[in-house]
Formats: sequence, structure tokens, C-alpha cells
Amino acid sequence: MDASNYRRVPLGVVAPRDADDVTAALAVCRAHGVPVVARGGGTSIAGQATGTGIVLDFTRHMNRIVALDPQARTAVVQPGAVLDRLQEAAAPHGLRFGPDPSTHSRCTLGGMIGNNSCGSHSVAWGTTADSVRELSIVGAAGDTRRLGRNWQGAPDGLRALVEGELALLRTGFPDLPRRISGYALDALLPERGADVARAFCGSEGTWGVLTEAVVRLVDAPRARALAVLAYPDESAAADAAAGLLPLRPLTVEGMAADLVPADAGLPRGGAWLFVETGGASQAEARARADAIVRAADVQGALVVTDPAGQRALWRLREDASGTATRMPDAGGGSLPGRARGLGGEAWPGWEDCAVPPARLGAYLRDFRSLLAAHGLHGTPYGHFGDGCIHVRIDFDLISTAGVARFRRFSEEAAHLVVSHGGSLSGEHGDGQARAELLPTMYGAAMVRLFERAKDLWDPDGLLNPGMLVRPHRLDENLRFAVLPHRPVDVEFGYPADGGDFSAAVRRCVGVAKCRTTSVQGAEVMCPSFRATGEEEHSTRGRARLLHEMLAGEIVTDGWRSTEVRDALDLCLSCKGCRSDCPVGVDMATYKAEFLYHHYAGRRRPAAHYALGRLPAWLAAVTRTRSARIVNSLASVGPLAALAKRLGGIAPEREIPALAPETFSQWWSRRFRDRVRAYVRNGRAGAWDGPGGGGEGERRAADELFPGFGGKTVLLWPDTFTEHLAPSVGRAAVRVLEAAGLAVLLPPRTVMRHGPIGDGVTRGPLRFNTLLPRRRHRVCCGLTYVSTGQLDRARTVLRRTLDLMEPYLALEDLSVVVLEPSCAAALRTDLPELLRDDPRAARLAAAVATFAEALERHAPDWTPPRVDRPAVGQTHCHQHAVLGDAAERRLREAAGLTGALAGGCCGLAGNFGFEKGHEKVSTACAEEQLLPAVRAADDTAVILADGFSCRTQLAHLTDRRGRHLAEVLAEALENGAQGGGSAGPPSVR
Repeated sequence: MDASNYRRVPLGVVAPRDADDVTAALAVCRAHGVPVVARGGGTSIAGQATGTGIVLDFTRHMNRIVALDPQARTAVVQPGAVLDRLQEAAAPHGLRFGPDPSTHSRCTLGGMIGNNSCGSHSVAWGTTADSVRELSIVGAAGDTRRLGRNWQGAPDGLRALVEGELALLRTGFPDLPRRISGYALDALLPERGADVARAFCGSEGTWGVLTEAVVRLVDAPRARALAVLAYPDESAAADAAAGLLPLRPLTVEGMAADLVPADAGLPRGGAWLFVETGGASQAEARARADAIVRAADVQGALVVTDPAGQRALWRLREDASGTATRMPDAGGGSLPGRARGLGGEAWPGWEDCAVPPARLGAYLRDFRSLLAAHGLHGTPYGHFGDGCIHVRIDFDLISTAGVARFRRFSEEAAHLVVSHGGSLSGEHGDGQARAELLPTMYGAAMVRLFERAKDLWDPDGLLNPGMLVRPHRLDENLRFAVLPHRPVDVEFGYPADGGDFSAAVRRCVGVAKCRTTSVQGAEVMCPSFRATGEEEHSTRGRARLLHEMLAGEIVTDGWRSTEVRDALDLCLSCKGCRSDCPVGVDMATYKAEFLYHHYAGRRRPAAHYALGRLPAWLAAVTRTRSARIVNSLASVGPLAALAKRLGGIAPEREIPALAPETFSQWWSRRFRDRVRAYVRNGRAGAWDGPGGGGEGERRAADELFPGFGGKTVLLWPDTFTEHLAPSVGRAAVRVLEAAGLAVLLPPRTVMRHGPIGDGVTRGPLRFNTLLPRRRHRVCCGLTYVSTGQLDRARTVLRRTLDLMEPYLALEDLSVVVLEPSCAAALRTDLPELLRDDPRAARLAAAVATFAEALERHAPDWTPPRVDRPAVGQTHCHQHAVLGDAAERRLREAAGLTGALAGGCCGLAGNFGFEKGHEKVSTACAEEQLLPAVRAADDTAVILADGFSCRTQLAHLTDRRGRHLAEVLAEALENGAQGGGSAGPPSVR
């Protein structure tokens, strides 16, 4: 599969190292009559990167930037080179490659040339064909060619073919900037320089296999500004777009409100144009943006000059191809899945047609009418300045009737585009989705000419057959046809997918953001792919293997599949895809689901028992008071090695030391000491008595629980804080009490009677009240979930809800969870595993991070000033599930300067401890975390709120990471300035 609706199973994949490998592979395929498909990033949306023969994957080895000549403004690249890597190489010289599709972080130059890709800056710098100078290819017969102007590299007979059809070539192509459909045979006209390299662009791998390209670079503006223009709807925005082109903007992009979050901060409207301007200085770029605002007839406008603000807005546009596939139900639609609550699944298929820019508004109005006539919904967006529209439509591609309607709509849409003087493809090529419709656009004579040209380049028809000429039907090879039509029995609720695991797997539309080789800002996805470079270790690759598991044709052993298990083995369960994937694929949940079914009734790996049941083992150590003994034994090398071998733990890892005194034990001892001190000081008489409500009672409560008069928060003793890092819990108590909050811990026993009246106290006294009751600890179930022990996780979580039940009825309850992974488990895994228990949703809603609790309940409190630079990494679960806005504000208020790194530490709970994961774990840490820490000076604070992150730092560096609570508590101890409305003093 690629990023299209199509699926075809190849015989195999070849990753050539050089042009000689390509020649050798073609020779073998030619000898056996096997088709060949050249593939780059696999983000094509028309199906042209799928095939039944041999797939050539250029991303593994032939991915270099061979040379870059700043004076000539050219670069020599291999087909697997990712566009962003070329941009990075050109940037120091003030240059860039002009075209920039939204997939720029993972699309390859070979794929861009094959599809003649464009991107948002095409109004300024044109298509890929406009940027190509020369191409080196291997032909179907194994011959190597260098393509250029004046018929350079043309196969025998091509010139005669063109010269015999000059009239047709001069009149048969629509005149518009984004005409991508069909072969660009008009580039071979004598008045256009007979440019064979340009004609090759957009041939979708059907003429030859690219091995190297010489491309043109352009001057990059030194400064940019972004004007955001608001209009009532996308048709109004489209009507206005063409009028802005004389002002020479760099982009004129359009988006409607359906694709934009309500909190995006855009001027009020129903659709927007993103118009970028450039200049030699920020003032010049801003002046050009202001001129565009003045010239535009808008209902609101915003000019953004801050680079970070511009990046945030461009991310909205770049993610639209994924976002548009999962839209809120627009009021019906045709999908049978809607009866199951799936909402608006939408797909490509009529993705990127183009019309003359001046006709775009009229076309969109007609297009909306056509959608309505077929009962379909879609939200157009895209390159309004070039008249090119992207749209994902809620086709039913599963049922026979739905597929038939998909065909009828496509045929009528093709006639509509042609009636407006347009092209069926304006950017991504025809592939299988539109090639069948080319006679509608070009007529039979031109299509026959395309076929004759194809036969000159590829007489045996081995190169990507079924594309552009003699095409497959647009409604065959659909990837959904093989999936089960009934929901699969699963453990998680999958609320966003109507409880249907197949629908969850269908979320992956192949845009391959998980295949990026570097992350932007705090992004995480997908660390295992960046470590290995293997498609099977990307979120997309794993989703596609799950797709095949459900289909049962290639992966035939279902949940028992070893292929799926091995691909998921290196998933860190970082949950980065949950937030960074444009369609919200949640591979961590899918992995837990798979592991549960895979090992059902079978023996699990040793690490699942040793690490997955860690809370139970640590609780046993606490009950037997054997922490010091365990630590002593773990310090003996042979014993530690034996324990790690038996437990499936990586031999390179040290076993973390257990705390001799757990956090809860410290809490209890601290409370007892306070009571004793209170009684010893003879102050018990000041108490007015239970229920008295007098001043003495309030003073007593304040001394026993500082902050009693203010808000009360429940501090969650997670497994890691409880047994391995109680210093974090102690620090959090210190800071929360200094902020005027009363801190309580969850109960250890299940109350047997209803509340007396305050929602907490239990009664009345009954005969069994004094009988001993077993003590338990609350637990988020994280380790059980991550190892797929979902039955045990469910048992642990139900017991936790029983313990927490008296508190869940309280209004404004905050359960402060210090460990981000535990907080994320309570926020997401808990309600999805116990979807039938209303208490689960209440507890999930009550969960707050340390910073969120301070911001929510002590908004006037001023934290102590630390005034030091901070480095470290935002916890991956914090980024993906919880968000870190409150943490960033708290750090800023405390004078902790600098942004934290993105990515994942690589330890990721049990992952980095499991045998066989050490190399990948270290590679993930080396991506961002370790370089940031090494570059920090001795004055910097190393922040790492997750126990895994701190453990990884201790394992791989000599620097100690600390939780934000520890840093603030230390500042309070040192008398740093701060406080505000801190409430009563703490009794220590």
C-alpha cells in the first residue's frame, strides 16, 4: 500500500545500493517477465507506488545528496534523498529547492520527479519539472540514459513520434499552471526545447527508473511573513485567490473551518487564505504582507512574523491530508460504518484536480453541488493560487453499492473538471485513481499517443504497468475489500472508532509522517523508525501489518502472527503517534491489544512477568521489608546477572535500587510525628471536638495538614514514586503545601459503607467494621497494559476504582500524578479498558499533572525563582496525551529558561530494560536527549519528569535528571524568592 485507497501485493522488495544494482534487478525482472515499481517515500495518493512485481525501495541506500554547487545553484541528488535533507544542505548558502509538498519531511526527490510534485510555493517556483535540469535513468532494456534538452537521452522513435503529431500536441493540453495529468509530451515540442528530462517528470516510473538527478535551486527569502486572510467560506476565498497573484506572493493556500481547530487563533471566518511573502528583511516581508491585506477584500486578517507562529500555522495546513480523513460526521453520509458510530471516515480518490485559478470559485460551487447530489461530504483545501484543490470524501469503499457510487462520482467529477478547463491531477499524478478517466480530459487520440510513447520507452510493459496508459480500473484493488466487515472482538473500547478495531487500523492513510528522519520541536513520532530506518518499524508499517493480519491473505495466523509480533516488538509505546500522526493512530494501544491476544493461554516472555508485574513484586518487597536485602543482592554481579537473565532484562542495564522507605511510609511517619508533636505540645485541648467547627479545630487541622483551609488535592503514589523515587513525592508535597494546598493520599482499604455527609468519612459503625481488611494500593495498571496483560490490568484498575470511589463524587477533585506515563494511563487506558464503568471516566477527568494542579488550585501562588537554564526532554506521554503547556508556564514563572527537547528517551518503561532492545533504546536517546544534555553547562538544570528518562540519563551519562517538583522544592529550601498566597506555613 501507499497513501492511496489501493493495495497490491508485490513478490518482493529490492533496496538497491547504486545504479548497477538497479540495472541488475531490471535484468532479472526482464528475464522472468516480472513488473517493476520504483518507490520513494510511499506517500503517493493515486496508487502508483503499489505493484505486484518487484518494488525498488530507494530510501534505504540511494538517498544521498551527491553534490551541491552554490555558484551554479544546482544539486545532484539520488532518488531516495528526502526533500528536507536537500533543503538543510542548501540553506547555509541562502538557497532552497522550490517545490515543497506537505510531506517534505519524508517525500523523496525521486518520488517528486515521478509525480511532478508541486507544494505550497508553486505560485512562486513552479512544479518539480520546472526545477529539473538533467536526469540519469536505467531503461527497461537495461540501458542507461542521461536525459536533457534537445532530445538528449530520447529513445529511438520518440522524436519521429512527436514531429508527426505536432498539431495535436500544440492544441491538446489545457493551459494552466497545475496540469499534471498524462504524459508531458508537449515538453518535447521544438519551441519548448525538446526537453526529455522535463517530459520524464510525471511519468510515474513507467518510462524508466531514475538513479540520479541534477536539480535547480532558487534563492531563499531571508525573511518571511504570513498573512492569514479570513473569508465567509472556501468559495469566497477561492474567488479572491487569483486576484492576489499580481502581488507576487510565495504562497496562496486555502483552508476551510472544518480543518482548523477552534483554538488556532485565526481571524474569524469560515475559510482562510495563507499568503506568505518574502523579503530581504523582516520589515520588507511584513510590508508586502500588509500590502496584500490592504488589497484583499476580507472580513478579517492577521499577519504573523514570528517564525514559531508561522510554523504552527503551516502545520495545520501540512496535516490537512490526514486530518481530513477523520472528520466529524457532517450530517449523514453513506458509510455503513456510520451506523456503528464511526463518524466521518474520508478518503482520497478525487484528491487533487486543478482548474484555471480564475475559475476556482465557480468550480468549487459546482463541486459542492455534485457532492450533495451523491450524498457525499468533503472539505476542499489546497493550493488556491494555482487552482489546485485537495479533498478527502466520505466514500463507502467497502460495500458493493458504495464502490459503485465511488465510480459514478469519479466519472461525473472528471467531466466537471474538464468543463472548467482543468486537469484531473494538479499535483500527485493519475496513478490508478484517475488514469482510467484520461480519455475524458484528453480524448481518444491523445491517449493513443500516450500509449505509443510508453511503448517506445518500455516495449515489454514491465515498468509500473496499469498506470497512466492501459490502466487498471479505478474501482479495483481497493485496500478495504479484504478487511472483515464485522467488528473484531477486542479489549479496548476504541471510542473514536465506534469500538471497531478494523476502523482503528484503517486510520492509517499512509501519509507517512512517522517516516520522518528528524523531529520538529517537541514532536516524538516515530523513534523506532528513526533508529532502524525500517518501514516495518514505522507507525505506518505496523498499521499496515495489522491490516494484513485482519485481512488474513498474507498474514494467515491472525493474532498469533510472529511477523506482526516482531514488528511491534520495537514499538516503544511512546504514544507519540497518538498526537503527532495527523489521523491519531495509537500504536501503543494497538500493540497492547495485540500482545493480549497473541499470548492468550500461552507462556509469555520472561520480561512480561518480571517487568509487567513490577507493581506486585515491589509491593511484596515492601510487605516483607526486604528492600535493603534486595539491593544488596542486586549489587552482587553474578547474582544480578542471573536475575536479569531469568527476568529477560538486558544485561547492559543496572537494576534500579529500591527505596528503603517508600513514599507512603514516609507520609505515614510524617503524619504520626506531627500528631505526636501536636499532643506533646499540649495543644490537643485547643480542639473544639469533632463537628465543632471552631477555630481550634481549624488550627489543629492546619498543623496536621498544612493548607487545610484551602484546596485539597489527592497525590497519587505511583509505583515509581512509591518504591524507586520517593524523593519526587516528598518534593511535590513540599511544593504543593507551600502553595497553600492540603495534600492527601488515596485510601489503602475499601470503605464498606456509604459516606456520612462529606463524601469521604464512612459509617455508621457495624459489627464487621473492626474486622481486619486487606490493604491495597491504587495503581494505574501501566506495566500490565504495556505488556498486553489486559485482564490483569482490568482487575487492578477495578480495585483502584473501588478504593477511589469515595472521592470521585467530590467536585473539583484533582488527583495529582507525578509520573507522566501513569497520568497518561489514567487519562486514556483506564476509560478505554473499563468503558462500562462510569467511575473510570470520572477518575480520568480528575487526573492532573503537578503543574496543572498548581495552576488550577493555586493560581495566585508565585513559585520560587531558580533563574537557571533548563535542558532535558518533555516526556513522550506528556507530549502525546497530557500536554505540557502548564509545565512550560510554571518553568517560565520559576525562571527556568530554554525549551526542552522532543523525541523519546528510549527507555520508555519496560522497553529499554528488555533484552535485545538496548541498541535501539540508546539510539533513541542519542537523537535529542543526550546531545542536549551534553551541550549544557554545569549551571543548567536537567529536567526529566519521567522515571524512565531519569534512569536513562543515569545509565548513559554522568548527569542527574530531576523532576520539576524536586527543583522547586530545593529552591524553597534555599529560600529563593517566591510565595504569593502560600497559605499557612508547613509543619515539618
